[in-house]
Amino acid sequence: MKPDTLTQRAAQGGPRTLIIGDLHLSPTRPDITQAFHRFLEKEIDGADALYIVGDLFEAWIGDDDLTEFSLSIAEKLHAASQRVPIYFCHGNRDFLLGPRFARRCGMTLLPEPEVLELYGETTLILHGDSLCTEDREYQKFRRLRNRPWFRMMVLSLPLALRRGLARRARARSKMSTQMKDARIMDVSPTAVEAMMDKYGARRLIHGHTHRPAIHDLPQQRQRMVVGDWYTQDSVLVVTPTDATLYSNAL
Repeated sequence: MKPDTLTQRAAQGGPRTLIIGDLHLSPTRPDITQAFHRFLEKEIDGADALYIVGDLFEAWIGDDDLTEFSLSIAEKLHAASQRVPIYFCHGNRDFLLGPRFARRCGMTLLPEPEVLELYGETTLILHGDSLCTEDREYQKFRRLRNRPWFRMMVLSLPLALRRGLARRARARSKMSTQMKDARIMDVSPTAVEAMMDKYGARRLIHGHTHRPAIHDLPQQRQRMVVGDWYTQDSVLVVTPTDATLYSNAL
């Protein structure tokens, strides 16, 4: 029988890998920050690894934006990394998170997608926004933001200006999301299939859509989606024999 709670699962011991994403940590949501701290302190011990699949922060404008809030998150993550390896792949909100802050957190930065053998299954791990190919407006921006010259240009701007730009970008994103058809903001089945075929993967794990689920696909493949932390505290636990999504776990 599968355990009902994340704590019960941890108490069982045995090999397990934890995947989270879309926490959108911000000083304006101390409840999410507190839940994240509890997770790091109480739920990760004994795990083989913790993967954070992007959007750890509501916004990240550069590794030089070291505030009391971001330093406190880094301190908690670094302490946790002494007990469990922590891996991070960029999201659309924190694509500017760089090696300096990753080192401060004790996290290993991953390429997109990360391809690994997870308990004998070829598995892809990524944020998931690259799979939302029907949202052509967003994909156009994504191609731009991934260019090294664009990132260098943004990071060369004064910190105060970057903070203002980030606030305006979040407001525009919220308005744009409200106006778009929900269908185009989900992943494209064709894009999922193409990526899994390319890497010979049996399992694909992502976030971004805030639609937690484990989808069974043709050819005995699976797509696993971790939820956000606005209301769900979503955690995916993968073991050698199964995978379970826990929501409101903390």
